Amino acid sequence: MKERPILAIHTGAGTWKNVDDINQIVDIIKDSLNAGYEAYRNGNCLDIVTSSIEVMENSNLLNAGLGSTLDIVGNITMDAGLVNGNSMKSGAVAAVSYPKNPIKLARFVLENTPHLILAGQYADELAKRINIEKHPGPSERSKKLWKKLKEKAEDKFIIERIKAAKLVGYDTVGAVAIDKDNCLSSGVSTGGVSLKLPGRVGDSPIFGAGFYANKKMAVAATGIGEVIITSLLSYSVSRNYEANEDLINSMNFSIEEINKKFGKDTVGIIGIDYKGMVCGVFNTEAMPWGYITTEGKIFIRGLP
Repeated sequence: MKERPILAIHTGAGTWKNVDDINQIVDIIKDSLNAGYEAYRNGNCLDIVTSSIEVMENSNLLNAGLGSTLDIVGNITMDAGLVNGNSMKSGAVAAVSYPKNPIKLARFVLENTPHLILAGQYADELAKRINIEKHPGPSERSKKLWKKLKEKAEDKFIIERIKAAKLVGYDTVGAVAIDKDNCLSSGVSTGGVSLKLPGRVGDSPIFGAGFYANKKMAVAATGIGEVIITSLLSYSVSRNYEANEDLINSMNFSIEEINKKFGKDTVGIIGIDYKGMVCGVFNTEAMPWGYITTEGKIFIRGLP
């Protein structure tokens, strides 16, 4: 078989100016890709995506899982979503606090329930019941960041809070993959925007917004959730792809539409298709992402 990409992941679109050591992010990308590659050997597309995302959730340096940012009152609430492209069956969770790895709970929703999204308290109770490891709570790093951002946004309108939160420079983590049977999958996980109002849900659990996959392509988005939801960014790439089966052009066109309607510094997206094409496009200063091939070769792009 000709060598081709099998998995692409991103660590979020943004400025990435406040990262102490970008090499740590590069190491996380490599670890995530290698975990996905191991799953590729004997697993399916969902195994590949969930394995790679779990690494990013466990890193404590990205806005997902252990590293999730805090809302305005100092609590963690997380979103995640996952889809099997062959069946287009998706599963997602929103505003959950219990699971250390929300992507695991999203997969359970996909594979074991008739629902698409579970949210809040009862989703957390389900995570506990099926023995998903409990989240230990906000890390010291997340607490320090929360205090810093809250000071910047003190006594300001919520829009100013969101502007302050953008100083973080990163958002949702995501992965797209194709397995040995040519099944495509996409998944995302996030702690959401810093200083969000309690109860806010972003794009990550919304199929067609934060993630999308069918039998021909898979995409995962990152950026300002409200923009991604309003534009149905992931689905828009799929719609463009139907016309020409050109992944790069389809993604570029969707980003250009975002630029026209919402401006730059808003979103990023990664994609993979059944022909072996992989791509990452963003309108922010950076979006660290990478991919791994059938031969285990890793390529990293989008660094600040």
